[in-house]
Amino acid sequence: MTTITTNGRLAGGAAAALFGLSAFFSGTAANAQDCANRGQLDVMYCDADGDMVADAPTDPAQLKDPDTLVFAYTPVEDPSIYEDIWAPFIEHLEKVTGKGVQFFAVQSNSAEVEAMRSGRLHIAGFSTGPTPFAVNLAGAVPFAIMGSEDGRFGYTLQVYTRKDSGINEMADLKGKNVAHTSPTSNSGNLAPRALFPSLGVTPEQDYQVVYSGSHDQSMLGVAAGDYDAAPVASEVVERMAERQLYDPEEVKIIWESDPFPTTSYTYAHDLDPALVEKIKEAFFSFDFAGTELGEEFSGVSKFVPITYEKDWAVIREIQKANGVKYTPQDLAKE
Repeated sequence: MTTITTNGRLAGGAAAALFGLSAFFSGTAANAQDCANRGQLDVMYCDADGDMVADAPTDPAQLKDPDTLVFAYTPVEDPSIYEDIWAPFIEHLEKVTGKGVQFFAVQSNSAEVEAMRSGRLHIAGFSTGPTPFAVNLAGAVPFAIMGSEDGRFGYTLQVYTRKDSGINEMADLKGKNVAHTSPTSNSGNLAPRALFPSLGVTPEQDYQVVYSGSHDQSMLGVAAGDYDAAPVASEVVERMAERQLYDPEEVKIIWESDPFPTTSYTYAHDLDPALVEKIKEAFFSFDFAGTELGEEFSGVSKFVPITYEKDWAVIREIQKANGVKYTPQDLAKE
């Protein structure tokens, strides 16, 4: 397994600029296909079968079967740790597909989406909120998610504060500084904006929103007293607690949502169908038991099949309620 070095990464600002100016605003007419149904997909893609994701190219010459597959996991605070954690799976992926596999340490959601759109990324885990951007702007096709032995999956939105903060319920957030993660994050921003008003508190109106940049930073900021509270993804907080990055005794939950889907695992729409089947085989045959990946994602035992159309419906509704458009401009806000 080899690794794309720091020189191969795109910083968030550079990625957004490249995304907006180069990838989207030049040559789109030349890339447009004759397409009876496109839905919300970018003009580069077509959805003839109506499943809300990009179809594979009809011209066999446009299908890709690279000798080396590039795999990325959603942006995290310390990519080097996750490269090691993903190593057993990558070795399994190489064995099943017969391909070399590179781990691509992305620095932002924008960079990850741009990498798949440009053809430099073949398989990727996209966070919950950015998944619709990856589908519509980059031709990503979600097919798997981490789940339990019985096929269940998901995480909750939890609102944390310090135990000594004096905040005991959602209404107490009025007048406070509350950390959201980033504009396109589902649990870190969009879901709070869609769900909190019915709980008696409206972001921006009742409390000041401060973007921390990630769930990790939101939680660390709450624990340190930098923020009064923060909405965060339960799965991230659980992993942080296991790594002893904060003291659970110092914080408390004042509200928790129903479950949302977690990171989607996707392949680029233009991969050769035979290769796609091998990629799926690798995911669905991987055994988490006894691996670092299994230890990191507690409660997870396998990858389970999902579809974007069904399993991301609630996320699309939340984003619609927030006025989100699947455009490079909205993604650049990330």
